[in-house]
Amino acid sequence: MLAAGFTTATTLLVGRAVPLAGSTEVSGIDKRPSAGPLHLGREGFDGDEQGDRKVHGGPEKAVHHYAADHYPYWRSELGLRPVLATAGAFGENISADGLTEDMVAVGDVFRLGTSLLQVSQGRQPCWKLNLRFGQPDMARRVQRTGRTGWYYRVLEPGTVTPCDRLTLVDRVAPDWTLHRLWHVFYVDRLDREALRGMADLAVLSEGWRARAAKRLHSGRVEDWSARLDGRK
Repeated sequence: MLAAGFTTATTLLVGRAVPLAGSTEVSGIDKRPSAGPLHLGREGFDGDEQGDRKVHGGPEKAVHHYAADHYPYWRSELGLRPVLATAGAFGENISADGLTEDMVAVGDVFRLGTSLLQVSQGRQPCWKLNLRFGQPDMARRVQRTGRTGWYYRVLEPGTVTPCDRLTLVDRVAPDWTLHRLWHVFYVDRLDREALRGMADLAVLSEGWRARAAKRLHSGRVEDWSARLDGRK
């Protein structure tokens, strides 16, 4: 059980939006380690960009975290590809050991440098991962395994340096782990009680609450093909 006071070293990464290799599609998924301190504002780090602001970035997805613990799994699945040699393969701003989706819960509050972050939702993988990895089903693999990563909103802007540690300071909804949210969205997809709980969960991002409410109302699961497979 993750408890307040847990702390871990981090790698801090940012990147500009540029065309993906072998494509004209623009993305900020290629993140590189920062060499110095960065200001973290309500919509992310200075020097960090997203290719499509309609679906990436914004206050509820200001900072992306991907578990360093998942890299050995992907290397075993995909081989020793250059993209997996260092942190940043999944477009993450924060890479850290010892934190995974089955431990972290929505609403968890972390101190990083002089900033204060709160987990807002899991990451919904998109088709740009397919291009990033040269693997046509990579987004589907990430979604299927639950190794998705997650997002933070910024409660208090501040300055973050590459040597700063990420420290858990509060747990608002510890029963609602990211793994549990993933299970409701992608496995037991029409569990009405769980969907109702998600729709009423104030610390969950507005977009995810709305999606849960829509499933409750319609009794149907949305089509993920455009997000996962891209334009056909």
